[in-house]
Amino acid sequence: MVHLHVEKTIAAPPDEVFAWLADPVNLKTAPLILTADWARDSPTPGLGAIRTGFAIGLWFREEMVAYDPPHSYTYLIVGSVPAFDHEGGTLTFAPDGDGTHVDWVSTYTHPIRGGGKAMEALTAKLLPWNFAAVLDGCAKALER
Repeated sequence: MVHLHVEKTIAAPPDEVFAWLADPVNLKTAPLILTADWARDSPTPGLGAIRTGFAIGLWFREEMVAYDPPHSYTYLIVGSVPAFDHEGGTLTFAPDGDGTHVDWVSTYTHPIRGGGKAMEALTAKLLPWNFAAVLDGCAKALER
């Protein structure tokens, strides 16, 4: 099982940071993400919304399973290639001085059909780097 944890304090208000990070278009600030958007069949952003994307070596579809702006949201990968057995990813947003502390946690495994332990070793290195790049992109976009 892989447990990822990335955090960053961003010099912007929680509501702005939450909205920026919840919008799948902004996931493209990660080096490996090529496209990301709301799924065509998705309800409006919020609980039950579906985000989809393509990355180098990965396709994903994730559902917002908890949505509490501007405090937190949780997503669950509900489809992907390679396969993930995703326990969920949660982003929490806490005021920190004049900014927002973002805490991003995700836990998953790759079943044998998705590459198993070899894929876990690879994604355990690549995903935190990409999560951090998304947080850096948020800071660059919102910090004044």
